[in-house]
Amino acid sequence: MLFRIRCEFIYIKFLVIAGIYIHIPFCKQACHYCDFHFSTSLKKKDDLIQCLVKELRLRKNELGNEVIETIYFGGGTPSLLDRDELSLLIDAVYKFYIVSEHPEITLEANPDDLSVKQINELKTTQVNRLSIGIQSFFERDLKLMNRAHSQKEAKASLSLATQYFDNISLDLIYGIPGLSNEEWIENIEIALSYNVPHISCYALTVEPKTALESFIKKGIIDDVDDDLAQEQFYILVEKLEASGFVNYELSNFGIPKYISKNNSAYWLGKPYLGIGPSAHSFNGDQRSWNVSNNTKYIKSIQKNELPVEREVLTITDKFNEYVMTGLRTIWGVSLKGVELSFGNNYKKYLLQQSEIYIKQHLLYIEDDKLLTTKKGKFLSDGIASNLFKINLS
Repeated sequence: MLFRIRCEFIYIKFLVIAGIYIHIPFCKQACHYCDFHFSTSLKKKDDLIQCLVKELRLRKNELGNEVIETIYFGGGTPSLLDRDELSLLIDAVYKFYIVSEHPEITLEANPDDLSVKQINELKTTQVNRLSIGIQSFFERDLKLMNRAHSQKEAKASLSLATQYFDNISLDLIYGIPGLSNEEWIENIEIALSYNVPHISCYALTVEPKTALESFIKKGIIDDVDDDLAQEQFYILVEKLEASGFVNYELSNFGIPKYISKNNSAYWLGKPYLGIGPSAHSFNGDQRSWNVSNNTKYIKSIQKNELPVEREVLTITDKFNEYVMTGLRTIWGVSLKGVELSFGNNYKKYLLQQSEIYIKQHLLYIEDDKLLTTKKGKFLSDGIASNLFKINLS
């Protein structure tokens, strides 16, 4: 996925299952909007892959006896790995962890990597889900974002992938400067024409220290129009829901049978282990993150040292993150869950802070859950931040 929420994830655990995220920090070229950790040099790829395997071994006890339900290769560009490299990493997960009988194993892929040869090789691995970074079907947009693929390659990759995989997600970006509502509708309709069962859509965000930010400041590219992005989000929801998709999380839409286990686990607060440089982990009580430097990561792992920083979450941290993640999903924020996990004072505070948004028809309460309305969904992050509890131990 293109924009991962970095505030990690809710306190309440529902099932004793977990996920493993493996960060592949390599790309052919830098997209103008991206601020994730990656390198365009592949010189250290072999050493890094060996270190990913070693980190999996070094951290094998961190999840205890919890069952791995999802394995997710993100990046970067994981589709730069070949069959043997992917199999090596998947086999390491099976060797060191308890894996469910039918895990969801996702590979993020760029359209230009999905040749007939690559697809055939992927079918011989245990990868059973592809997340394809289309972003747009318009050449102008792809050039603005400095994507490595063309419109033709975007369509060709979907035509090919859908012949071999049934569980496919594609990414689209809205709110791109110059993207009209009519063109956005065309993007959605082209995506739907390939009958993929999952679509992830993100508003273009101007991250600090990116090429996009620099171009906007210099007047080379128009600034992002938040009102237009909001308008295009509502168009998106209407079109996809009419086609049978469930908007189960702000940016994610799935046909019911194909709602992503990996995405759902993040938003439902299930534990996960992040492997590789810059990867984040969460176990319910603390979060941790690896160093965002390939060389430092490799040197540390080679010395049997984990290049990781850890943060113990306070009860207030857990409450705030539960509110943030819950409001982004169809599952909402359980008021009973808040009371049981955090205490009655937190529940009272949440209800008091929510009153103004309920009156504005941005939030509502149903079946003892606090949920966003259709009108409030796009604004859920901003609303959640105003519901946060501050300085309460």
